[in-house]
Amino acid sequence: MANEEKKVLLSIQNLDVVFGSGKKTFKAIDNVSFDIYKGETVSLVGESGSGKTTIGRAIVRINPCSSGAIYYDGKKISGKLSKADDREVIRKIQMIFQDPAASLNERATIEYIISEGLYNFHLFKDEKDRIAKVENIIKEVGLLPEHLTRYPHEFSGGQRQRVGIARSIVMEPEFIVADEPISALDVSIRAQVLNLLKKFQKERGLTYLFIAHDLSIVRFISDRIIVIYKGRIMEIAESEELFAYPLHPYTKSLISAIPVPDPKIEKTKKLFVYDPAKMHDYSTEKPSLVDIGNGHMVFGNTAEIDRCKAIRFGKK
Repeated sequence: MANEEKKVLLSIQNLDVVFGSGKKTFKAIDNVSFDIYKGETVSLVGESGSGKTTIGRAIVRINPCSSGAIYYDGKKISGKLSKADDREVIRKIQMIFQDPAASLNERATIEYIISEGLYNFHLFKDEKDRIAKVENIIKEVGLLPEHLTRYPHEFSGGQRQRVGIARSIVMEPEFIVADEPISALDVSIRAQVLNLLKKFQKERGLTYLFIAHDLSIVRFISDRIIVIYKGRIMEIAESEELFAYPLHPYTKSLISAIPVPDPKIEKTKKLFVYDPAKMHDYSTEKPSLVDIGNGHMVFGNTAEIDRCKAIRFGKK
């Protein structure tokens, strides 16, 4: 990371998100806490239904927090906000959605889709300035100004996702929640979109929370990776640290599921299956998220944490 002093930009503290009421309550997020530093890419990884998108949507204030708090640049942004603060949060924190087809208005031209945020927040001096901003951003995402008069259904999935990125970036945000932005795209297009996101990060000093279910995708773009399972954080570590020392059994299972390019090895490899009922005994001591050193945090009880420390630091 370029910034040495590491300023906390987003802080999530003891976050719970509960859906439903009475007997039908479902706790989607359970006591989640983590910080994201300015200028870094943090990836939130877990299988479908683990609560990744719920956290992303809580940050952009789509999902309300049941308890705990979210702070952005030192200010609390969860719960009730004044109209001025709410507008500021919307402008500074943008989201890129998973499905580029569903997140774009089919009846609007590309020009209007990209301009909508500019109109809502009056982010242009005059009409000439607005058109210049829209044309610049469409070129920056690799599309052409003549595409602006077209409609979303006239584009491929990859092109639609570029429009989604342009719509977010034109607002000049500081923080972007990228919710599985490449999972609906062909493999050949994925690298292009990832490179585009990295380019904007470099040029504009953006900070990303990148949500994904595939560890192999996030390995090369993340500064740190957070592994989540059923609404709870299992492990947090720097990207290469996590791949060199996956300590929680759930992280190991995710890594074992990454496909190997060699068909012979892929055929014979053994998948590591995570079964919490068999692997943990929390009857006497409840687990917690513990920093074992080197910025590596693992969810476990005392015995499990001691084992993790022995694996990570015992083999000198």
